[in-house]
Amino acid sequence: MKVRGKHAIYSLVLLVTGFIISYSFQYTSEADKRPTNDQWKREDQLRTSILSLQRENRQLQTELEDAQTVVNDMEEKIATQEKRSFNMVEEVKKLRKVVGEVGVEGPGLKVELEDSSYIPETENPNDYIVHEEHIRKVIHELYVTGAETIAINGQRISKTSFINCVGPVVNVDGVKHPAPFVITAIGDTDILWSSLNLSGNVTDQLVDDGVEVTMKKESSIEIPPFIDREG
Repeated sequence: MKVRGKHAIYSLVLLVTGFIISYSFQYTSEADKRPTNDQWKREDQLRTSILSLQRENRQLQTELEDAQTVVNDMEEKIATQEKRSFNMVEEVKKLRKVVGEVGVEGPGLKVELEDSSYIPETENPNDYIVHEEHIRKVIHELYVTGAETIAINGQRISKTSFINCVGPVVNVDGVKHPAPFVITAIGDTDILWSSLNLSGNVTDQLVDDGVEVTMKKESSIEIPPFIDREG
């Protein structure tokens, strides 16, 4: 009985000791998991830094958006100014072409007027040659039809050019040209062609006057600048 009593006491002691050790281990583990004051301070500082960075990022994002708006406005203004400048340059180019300051090139029509190759013996030869009115008729019709630029034998003319006959030649702004007379015009080729070939129009009138007329569409015609010989 004494031995068994000791065994019971030993067992109870061991049980209590084991319980105490287990509880101490669990408590220590939980204590290790709980943050210390230093850890709390570090985490608080970290949160504060993160919040500060987030505020700065939002501020920078706002500033960036404002800057982008300013840049977009400036780009639109520059684009508008460039467009206006381009339009002004193009307008100046057009005006220079109209007044004849620069040479021009483009599609158009070539009309050749030549004295009649057949003159009846009983007729007046003067009735079978090209006169100034024949040239004027062609030029007037070309301008009315929309010709942009016209030249006679390579000499550019204006709408106020002076054309008259001087014996067997034609005087154009002080320059004398013998037949045949090649009139070149830059413009809508089909429209110019159709206009001159209308029944009873200019071409028929010239043929009736004994003038030989040859017309040809050209994909590219070069006309030099206008020279004011009276200036």
